[in-house]
Amino acid sequence: MKKTVAIDARLIGGTSTGDSTYWTGLLHGLAEIASEDSLLFISNTEKPSEIPWSSKWRWLVVPARSSRWWSLVAFPLAARKAGAAAVHVQYNLSPLVRRGGVTTIHDVSFFIGPEWFLAKDRLLLQRFVPASIRRSERVIAVSETCRREIEHFIPIARGKTSVTPEAVAPWIKPMARAAAKARVSKLFGADEPFAFTLGTSWARKNQALAIAVVERLPSGPRLYIGGKLAPGDADTARVRRLGYIAQADLSALYSAAEVHILPSLHEGFGLTLLEAFACGCPVLCGSGGALPEVAGDAATVMPSYDPQAWADALQTMLSSNLDELRERGRHRAAEFSWAATARLTRQVYEAVVNP
Repeated sequence: MKKTVAIDARLIGGTSTGDSTYWTGLLHGLAEIASEDSLLFISNTEKPSEIPWSSKWRWLVVPARSSRWWSLVAFPLAARKAGAAAVHVQYNLSPLVRRGGVTTIHDVSFFIGPEWFLAKDRLLLQRFVPASIRRSERVIAVSETCRREIEHFIPIARGKTSVTPEAVAPWIKPMARAAAKARVSKLFGADEPFAFTLGTSWARKNQALAIAVVERLPSGPRLYIGGKLAPGDADTARVRRLGYIAQADLSALYSAAEVHILPSLHEGFGLTLLEAFACGCPVLCGSGGALPEVAGDAATVMPSYDPQAWADALQTMLSSNLDELRERGRHRAAEFSWAATARLTRQVYEAVVNP
């Protein structure tokens, strides 16, 4: 592929969201397959020093007065000036992109559960994402479930949507349980069995269910919650809030936990499933969105969100031999790779620049 593809690189090297994981992982995958393609990464900041790099690629810094102006004007104009035959963004493709547009859609939860969003955000997403898909030549979904949901709510996506599954974040490094427990003890000053959940207090993440599940058990592990704290968040006898977790510490928490609880009501993929699997952590999760698809037979997937049913399932898991689930999870995580994601993404680029 000789023609240049311009990529919105602002989230590459970021640490705060699954979207950052996607873009950073994709870059790692492109480097792994030794892509010789002419890729132009455009960002509003300098290239992160820790990411892999190819001499065939370029990193261009384009400042702008606001994030919205950057997306709608600065980025597409810079890509056009560079002679890009295609541009790859997520969600919002600028009207200034006249050809070669590729957009990645991680989920359409703003249609599935509009009550999870502030009214302003919901209305913007419901308006601009369909418009972006209409302008795009190709759409990337991160799971088969995500593809079906996109095409159901935005029918114009039918026939031009491809699936490129995600994979384990590049910074997740499985640890031996003894070493992981020692690390967690050093980090948080506690040496106790714990269940782990990761997420914010956003309604879609359904954090309250994980708390209710642990509190319904007469005894058992404490719940450790990782993620940005919200006003009013506090520790209890059964719950400990860890706040933001650095990338370097996530692997220890997954590797040391008795079980990972993922109560989300909907996910377009479910990255924390694979992160837990890779670290040998058994998973109890919901059935919203792509979670059953990604989990396969490696997790305990709950058909409902009834707290008592979850508590009973967790009790059963904790009372059984978890080694089989740990091994199933490792095998399941190994079925996904960023190299495979990169190859599938490159096929999308090829279809756009060489129709």
